[in-house]
Formats: sequence, structure tokens, C-alpha cells
Amino acid sequence: MRRTRVLLATAALAAARMAPAEPMFLAHQYTRCTTCHYSETGGGLLTPYGRSLSRQDLSTTGRGDPEHPQGHEEAFLWGAPGKALGPIDAGIDIRPSYLRVAFAGTSTDRDLLMNADALAAYHGHGWTVYGELGRMIRPEGAKLGAYEYWVAHESASGLGVRLGRFFPAYGLRLADHTAFTRAGLGFDKYDQVLGAEVTHTSEHRLLQVSLSPGPADAVFRDDGRRAFTATGRFQADLGPRTALVVSGLFRAASALEARSGAGGVAFGFAPTSRLSIWTQADARVRAGASGASYTLLNETSIEMYRGLWLKLSPQLRTDFGTTSPRSLRMVIEADLLPRTHWNLDASWYWDHDRVTDLTSRTLLAQLHLYL
Repeated sequence: MRRTRVLLATAALAAARMAPAEPMFLAHQYTRCTTCHYSETGGGLLTPYGRSLSRQDLSTTGRGDPEHPQGHEEAFLWGAPGKALGPIDAGIDIRPSYLRVAFAGTSTDRDLLMNADALAAYHGHGWTVYGELGRMIRPEGAKLGAYEYWVAHESASGLGVRLGRFFPAYGLRLADHTAFTRAGLGFDKYDQVLGAEVTHTSEHRLLQVSLSPGPADAVFRDDGRRAFTATGRFQADLGPRTALVVSGLFRAASALEARSGAGGVAFGFAPTSRLSIWTQADARVRAGASGASYTLLNETSIEMYRGLWLKLSPQLRTDFGTTSPRSLRMVIEADLLPRTHWNLDASWYWDHDRVTDLTSRTLLAQLHLYL
């Protein structure tokens, strides 16, 4: 029975992967999420410029296709709405997937629809109004919900403010939200906060500070996790393919968890236009715990051919008060972007708990349709 529960938990953990901004595109000299996305913290709806880049820079066969003139294939629904939406940009994100988890001599297979979302944004006169509506997977079952929505304003001097439900800025927002540096620090799929964020951006610097009463779900559902939360993130672009990120996090005590904090450093560089290497290290402290808990992650990505990326991501995590890793993970991933509107992704996870000596292996295959 215990093995079954752990197996199902592992499957649920791996099954909820999303596709926000990809740090691997540092190799293409994209150091900021807002190069392609509306959100400063990445993910979600692409801007018109981001849609154009997804065809011209990233897809295998999209660029220069005479049968699909530039400006049509990358547009929302291939440009079918025309100018009917006016100043509103929209998108549809659909992700059918296959999941297989093997654990202690037992395995399970599952076909699932992980994402079925509608996204929209208005941007003008320094203002951005943003919303995502889609299928949210909950313990009690799937339901329709709005899991990110906010309004923001940025002045000509680079000073901005955002109010609403969003992911607070911390470290790297990897596509895999189950990564030790995301889920382990409380940045899982539905861990957006309901709060305010202040940003200041310049040519080579980005500062982000957020304050909130806690995760939005905890505020609305009163599930015991509600606690004042503050994060800070500073990014320095040291070159067109080099970036340094320093982050901090504070969470007050909640009904379920003690007061905690974290600090992290991430460094990314791309020695060539086809190779990017990111490394993030975090230390977390918690009231009543002896010592700190440490997390280390590396993601190395190489573009084998235009639109075909291979990734390798070793990760480790320690318990509080120890320096010897308890949890080890290795992720091997192949990501193919053949055309502008869709891509194929296959990820293999190897997870090992050194205390219990338990190992699980997970295969996740996805078809991503972004319309």
C-alpha cells in the first residue's frame, strides 16, 4: 500500500509539467523573459514579437516557408480572427501527454490532458492587463479556473508595479516546475501568490520585489498555508549570453509550517550559440530546524540541430542540518520544435532517496500545441 501511494505521488508530481520561458534560449542571446513573454517572471502568453521569434529563431522548418508567409503561421489561430480582437493578444495552450512511472517493481501508465488553457492580454500606454483560464488539476479532480491574472504598469524610466495573481520572482523559472529549485522552495504549478510586485529594469539590470499574504489558493481556500511572503530577485546581464541572478525569500509562519527563508544564486552562460549552461544553488532555513537545507541544480542544453534541443539536469537536495544529499535526481530531455505552433518533448526522470534507498523512474512524453 505504501509503495502504491508513493508511486501515485511520483506520477502526480511529474504529470503537472508546464512550459514557461526556457532558460536554454540564453544561447540565442535572450537573457530576459520579457523578450518573448508578457510576464517579467516568464511563462504564459507570448508577445507578438515572441511569436515571431518562435518561428524565425526556434522552429526547425518555420523560417522562410513560402507556403506560410511571415506574420500568418505564428499569429493567433494562424491569423484567422484578423483584426477582430483589436488591441488584445490571445493564445491557446493544449498539452496531451503520456506518463509512465516505475517504482519498486511496480509501474503505471497514464494518458492525460495536462493543459487546456486560454490566455489573453491587453498592452498599451504602459499598461498590461493579463489573464489565463484553463483546466486545473486538483486532488478532488480537474476543474476550470483562472490561475494567473494581473494588471501592471511600467513607466518610461523602467519602474513598474504589478498587482494580482502571479509567480513571485525567484531564481530560474524552469519549464519543469517539479525541479528541486522550484517545487522544493514552494514554486509549484499552482503556487502563484496574490500580491504586489515592484520592478525596475534597465539595459543590463533587473530588480524585482514582491509582497503578498501568501499563495493565492491558501488565501481563497484557507488551507493552512496562508503566510506573509516576500521575495526579491536581482539579475545582472554580464553579456549577451551571460547572466547572474541573486534571489531571496521570506515566509512567515503559517498554520502548517514554521517561519522560513531562502537565498539563492544562479549563473548562466552560453559559450556558443547552441549551448547554454545554467547552475542554481539555494540554501533554505526554517525556524526550529538545525542548520540549513541545500539544493543544487544544473541544466545544460545543447541544440543538436535547428529546433532540436537535448538537456541534461542533475539535481540534489539535502535535509535540514546536513550537507550530504538525501534526494538525487537526473533528468534527460529531448525537445523538438519542428513548427511554430507545436513541439514534441520527451523527458526521463531518475529519482533516488538515499535514506530509504528507494528509486523511481519516470517517462513523460508531450505534444505541445500553442495556437
